Amino acid sequence: MPHTMEVKIYYEDTDCGNVVYYANYLRYMERARTEYMAARNASVKELVDQGILFMISRAEVDYLSSAKYGDILVIETWVSEQSGARIIFEHSMKEKTTGRLITECKAVAVCVNASGKPRRIPPDVMEKLK
Repeated sequence: MPHTMEVKIYYEDTDCGNVVYYANYLRYMERARTEYMAARNASVKELVDQGILFMISRAEVDYLSSAKYGDILVIETWVSEQSGARIIFEHSMKEKTTGRLITECKAVAVCVNASGKPRRIPPDVMEKLK
């Protein structure tokens, strides 16, 4: 089941054309993943404290429409695939008032230990993130 969160677009999020600067969507995806995990009792902080870290090895963003200053984005996040040491998170960002689709995003997260070496995702973490 997807997790939903909202992001309000501030002036600092925009470029000289008054639209959201493209790289900021990656920041919104990161926040949404963190909230998705927290909602499933898999706090990023607690996992880090246990030596379980996730690094993004690939990110894809399809820019379909521009978000602008003052918009509120509704971001849905879900896991589409899990295997061994990786999880694929997907995101859909829509403008709240109109439902206009802004971006569709995908991020591949690889589980690593504190030294940055790949490791299997512990079964209990895998189960929480389904």
